[in-house]
Amino acid sequence: LNTLLLVAGALLPDIRVVLTAIVNGLPHVLMDGVVTRQEVSAGDEPGVQTLMVTGEDLTALMDRQELDGMPYPALPPEGRVAAILARYALYGIVPMILPGPNLDVPNPTERIPLQHGTDLAYLRELAEETGGVFYVEPGPLPGMNLAYFGPRIGIGVPQPALTHDPGPAGNVESLSFNYQSQDRAIPVAFVENPQTHIPIPVPLPGFNPLDPPLAATPFLPKRAEFLNDTARLSLPAALSRLMSRAAQSADSVRVSGSLDVPRYGWVLKSRKLVGVRGGGLAFDGLYRVESVTTTLKRGEFKQRFSLARNGLVSLTQAVPVY
Repeated sequence: LNTLLLVAGALLPDIRVVLTAIVNGLPHVLMDGVVTRQEVSAGDEPGVQTLMVTGEDLTALMDRQELDGMPYPALPPEGRVAAILARYALYGIVPMILPGPNLDVPNPTERIPLQHGTDLAYLRELAEETGGVFYVEPGPLPGMNLAYFGPRIGIGVPQPALTHDPGPAGNVESLSFNYQSQDRAIPVAFVENPQTHIPIPVPLPGFNPLDPPLAATPFLPKRAEFLNDTARLSLPAALSRLMSRAAQSADSVRVSGSLDVPRYGWVLKSRKLVGVRGGGLAFDGLYRVESVTTTLKRGEFKQRFSLARNGLVSLTQAVPVY
């Protein structure tokens, strides 16, 4: 390790590390990235040292060189994303670009979009403008990465259900539920009339066909939320921003907990659906996995997770267990 990480790290521009777990005979890529920091500390006993390696995923490669002023004439945001991600195909990054509901193609005689900052900063800026998301997900095979750009997706095949049961059917160590009905808001954007230059407020309760509701009783909005910096955007871009914010505000029910992976029999992954059992009529059903933190030790493989959905009482009568 000293030779590979310390000596070679001083000579090579990047050291790439892939962490893969084999669960029930299937590989699950937990992390794929580059080493960003190494620290060696002496132990309490003579001849004992600790080497701590810190890394980031492959988006660290996109956040190095600023390319201010890079032109993208006559390219919609999705075309600009494809051009940027093509530079990183050598690292096994496969783009998955889904156009939003409102396609905005700039007229090159009126304006030419220019890049601001690094590739990563500009990709996130484009995702915010279009009301979507951008992320790089490791896998599905070691050495591969999926770079997703598009609207938030809340559909797909659910992962095995999380069961809160003190008996043999239980596969989670802890599970807690909470909801905040005051967080529900109707987003309002101001769209400027090109003829009169008068901003017009446009509210949108929000419904994304790619992110349908998961609960039968959503909370009613308690307030209006006014979005900033939407008057300078075109109407399609402002509507995309509204749809994204409405979907985020709808997630008022949240679940947090922890699980033991060997007992669960699967590696829980974020940004996908998962079923919950044992929470009662109000909280059982499908949820969207917001975040997962994995802890690996000798003889121990655990995960902490956070789930969310739009309300109480599930729309589905059953959730897949395996």
